[in-house]
Amino acid sequence: MTKESFAQQATMTGPFRYDHVGSFLRPDRLKKARQDNADGIISDDELRTIEDEEIKGIVEEQKKAGHLAITDGEFRRRWWHLDFLEGLTGVEGFEPEQGYQFKGVKTKAWLVRVIDKLDFPNNHPFIEHFRFLKSVVGDEHVAKQTIPSPNMLYTDYSFVEGVYDDRAQFRKDLAAAYKKAIKAFYEAGCRYLQLDDVAWAVLIPTEKDSEEVKADKREKQQYFKQIINEALEDKPDDLVVTMHICRGNFRSTWAMSGGYDPVAKTIFEEVKVDGFFLEYDDERSGTFEPLKYLTRKNATVVLGLVSSKIGELEKRETIKARIKEASEYVPSDQLALSPQCGFASTEEGNILTEAQQWEKMKFVKDVAEEVWND
Repeated sequence: MTKESFAQQATMTGPFRYDHVGSFLRPDRLKKARQDNADGIISDDELRTIEDEEIKGIVEEQKKAGHLAITDGEFRRRWWHLDFLEGLTGVEGFEPEQGYQFKGVKTKAWLVRVIDKLDFPNNHPFIEHFRFLKSVVGDEHVAKQTIPSPNMLYTDYSFVEGVYDDRAQFRKDLAAAYKKAIKAFYEAGCRYLQLDDVAWAVLIPTEKDSEEVKADKREKQQYFKQIINEALEDKPDDLVVTMHICRGNFRSTWAMSGGYDPVAKTIFEEVKVDGFFLEYDDERSGTFEPLKYLTRKNATVVLGLVSSKIGELEKRETIKARIKEASEYVPSDQLALSPQCGFASTEEGNILTEAQQWEKMKFVKDVAEEVWND
């Protein structure tokens, strides 16, 4: 790729040669405002004003780091997924007995469940959130919207007896709700949408799984594929939709391990997204060999080789060597680089400083320019 064509990425919709997953560390002012709002010290309007101001700040920081895809940092969210899902018609949040289990730590206790027939409401707050983001991003960058994959709602805990006893109908309604969501974001001006999907990692078999559990995981692969593809059936040609897959990201810890091998054929051959953001920052993610199933010439693999969990900067030559290794399975012009996940999948954030976060973002850009400008 020439320097001239590299610069022309600004006219594209993504994924870009240097990209990112979307979330950023919450500034102290934003954390305090959210707590003050919860304590009744400031109003919802006052909180929104502070969110607006901090989002404008995070937009400028992304531009300073040289990135073309710009998100709102997920600054209006507590969780990367639950806030969006809770806004769907027929879904409510609730406090379970315990939170999600990560390596050596648990999240606070909050989940969602389906209590009525699913739909996407016209007043879902994320649409207005995107409009604000687009208004401050400007024309020389691309406003990128991230939402959880529909598969994040297709879980055992989300089913309430008497609402959807027929899971086939649940899958149909879930896909239809997301189809409406995709249309609503498009009409709001979105041309770069990312589906965040930890659920695929749950389907990777473990040594403790019984044959029955393994068979169930294989079956769910087909359901996950079906839900996403049905949601994308009416996707406009000029809307890029990518999917981010990781194995958990909370306070610099993780929840799952295992290579992509058991799910790769389904994901790369059959899920009809335009690109894949893949976690590849350590040995828990396995080898690049499963990428051999990506035979489509119009899909991009964004290699998450730079860790968002630690502040220490990776060795430049190591990252370049790994990109070269991945190119043995996917042509180099279908590859890109990013951190393996966001820097704050929940409002607590990972254990690194804001300065280290921006050093990582700039590092991704610099390495990508070296690799694809050569």
